[in-house]
Amino acid sequence: MSGVDISELVIRDKSNAQSFQRGDEYFRTGMVSSLTKRGKQVQAEVKGSEQEPYRVTIIFDNDGLNANCTCPYSLDGWCKHIVATALTCARQPNSILERPPLPQLLDKLDHLQTQRLVLSLVEEHPELIDKIDGYVNAIATKAPAQKTYIVQPLHQKTVNTAQIKASVRQIFRDAVYGWENGNDHEDDNVNEGLLSLIQTAVEYCEKGDANKALASLEAITDVCASDWDDVADYGADNDEVVQALNEAWCEAILTADLTPEERTDIQINLETWHSDWNADFGLANAALTQGWDYPPLVQILSGNISSQGIWLDEEIPDYAHTLALIRLKILERQERYQEYLYLAGASGETKQYLTMLGRLGRVDDAVVGARKMSTMEEAFALAQTLQQQRALEQALDVAQQGFNLPGNCGYDLGIWTAKLAEELGDVNLAILARKNAFYARPSLADYQIIENLAGDDWENIKLDLLEGLRNSTIFGVIEDKVNIFLSENLVDDAIACVTELSSYYSELIHRVLDAAIPINPEWVIENSRRRAEKIMDAGKSEYYYYAVEWLKKARAAYISLDKQAEWKKYYNDLLQIHSRKRKLVELLKQKEMQS
Repeated sequence: MSGVDISELVIRDKSNAQSFQRGDEYFRTGMVSSLTKRGKQVQAEVKGSEQEPYRVTIIFDNDGLNANCTCPYSLDGWCKHIVATALTCARQPNSILERPPLPQLLDKLDHLQTQRLVLSLVEEHPELIDKIDGYVNAIATKAPAQKTYIVQPLHQKTVNTAQIKASVRQIFRDAVYGWENGNDHEDDNVNEGLLSLIQTAVEYCEKGDANKALASLEAITDVCASDWDDVADYGADNDEVVQALNEAWCEAILTADLTPEERTDIQINLETWHSDWNADFGLANAALTQGWDYPPLVQILSGNISSQGIWLDEEIPDYAHTLALIRLKILERQERYQEYLYLAGASGETKQYLTMLGRLGRVDDAVVGARKMSTMEEAFALAQTLQQQRALEQALDVAQQGFNLPGNCGYDLGIWTAKLAEELGDVNLAILARKNAFYARPSLADYQIIENLAGDDWENIKLDLLEGLRNSTIFGVIEDKVNIFLSENLVDDAIACVTELSSYYSELIHRVLDAAIPINPEWVIENSRRRAEKIMDAGKSEYYYYAVEWLKKARAAYISLDKQAEWKKYYNDLLQIHSRKRKLVELLKQKEMQS
């Protein structure tokens, strides 16, 4: 299901070992019901020890995962009810019923219907009246901030700016209400709501209606500047919103046909907002100052390109790249393709320059220009463009150049190139491309695909892949490395991967322990005992079960060495040392722990 992306490793990270085990049991026994997703929230009911089920809420936002449950659990990490719900999301995503989020539901109601809804809810839940009373008195009737904003009106507006301003204020009120009621992540809702309004203004530009865009942006920015303190008091940060407004203003200014008076009005507004909101509108100011008549820009768009570029002797500002991209976006929209190429080349926007050549059908020019590529991303973009032009051989050549360039898309480039190479019957290139993808993001599935492609050459290729895997320092692929090493019965390599891992990876470590018992039982004994003793010595009874699970591996290794007597002595010593830990002693006296 869209919007729910959670792995079991993340769930383990968010919970302690006991909660994970109990949550897994709850999942397997069907204790989770009424699983529903609304927006970025998943809610469920989980049967527990009480007559009424516990209610779990998991929030999937830009900062990761946050969850709460109505149960009284107060120890570290997620409770078993949250774990069970998260496991259901991970293992059975199709069981989640997707429903509209609350703001979307309320949008369907007019003022009178909303009022009737609130009255009905209070009649059913009288305790809500106090919260509503506090909200209305604290927010809805709040006195306006003691600031004066001299905002110059733009020429005739063609959008309902009053409604836009009301929408911004409603976003703020909803966020404050959420914070007052314990939701610590309302800043995400503030950003999401405002960015949606800003995007609507950008879409006006894209449709050629800059006047609507300017009027919308004025309304949004004006309320943000005057009312931001309402949300800043709760820790809301304006960086993301200001950046989006800055870029949207830049595009609208460069799209509009402004009179000198209108430019002055916007300049005054930007200065006012900068002063009162501490917002940097440098990008928008540059667009306003330069426009399209800036002499260095005029020269570039005419094809007279100097080595100094558009900034001449000025220090190149941080926003130069963004300004160039916005100008290119507008030139493309206006189908001014030659000017686009002149500006992209002069601004050093290699990816835009080369892909535009390709899109214009100038394949030979694009291939020659590919010599200027400096990143893997540029090569990948051009290769995809050439494929769309059916210049497949040239696309493969450019993709291969990308393998030797720095970048962060090595896996995607490798897989894409391999598929195209296979389509064209070039198996050797397909293998090379998949090897590059494997080195960027190793996995057992891709390893096996290369094996199928390699045929008789597999043994030599395998040696290269395994050596690369041993030397890999890529974060987050430890499980993939172990999977591959165990598939090749390279137990010592798997041991090297997990020896120093924390017991958080217990499932993975147990797999390696099982594989190592007949090959390296001494390591199994040392590693298992160390992990078990750390738990037992800490004296936390909720983790004793896991200590005993480690000890079972040690016992199996002792037996494989025919050292039952040594295990018996160690086992009896443990019983004596921890004799006062009743729960641990009970677990140690299980039948499978005794010789």
